[in-house]
Amino acid sequence: MILIVTPTAGAEACARSIQQATSQPVQSAHSSQEASTFLRGGEYAAVVFDQLFLDAEPEAAEQLLDHLAGATPLYVNLAIHGMERVTRQVRAAMQRRKTQEQGARLSAQRMLRSELSETVTAMLLSCDMALSMRGLPEPAHEKLRTLHDLARELSARLGQPG
Repeated sequence: MILIVTPTAGAEACARSIQQATSQPVQSAHSSQEASTFLRGGEYAAVVFDQLFLDAEPEAAEQLLDHLAGATPLYVNLAIHGMERVTRQVRAAMQRRKTQEQGARLSAQRMLRSELSETVTAMLLSCDMALSMRGLPEPAHEKLRTLHDLARELSARLGQPG
């Protein structure tokens, strides 16, 4: 969802334009109180701040910035920029956000895979050593064999060489 914060009357037309271009629901707030209510009640991918609002209510704007959570802030001047330009800026910001999220997700996956791989390798080595022990009771040997097989399966899923 996207939020536009502006006191100007053209906010609704701009919201419709952005919604068509991004396929995201768009809400518009005409005051800092309304924007604050929206931010508390929903999760936004982007918040578009009109320069007119920022100039008229700098302290309120600063407080809103503290409550954006993960939303990407955009600063536009609706009095100067046309709807097409604002829409392009929002679309570009949404694409940057998507790219950053994908990069963060891939990085987290690689880190998790690396950490799990180390643990699985240690499990396999421990199982191999325990299975090579003489005099191991058969039920314990079977349990260790099962654990070893599960660790190999997990290793294969992590893309480790067997």
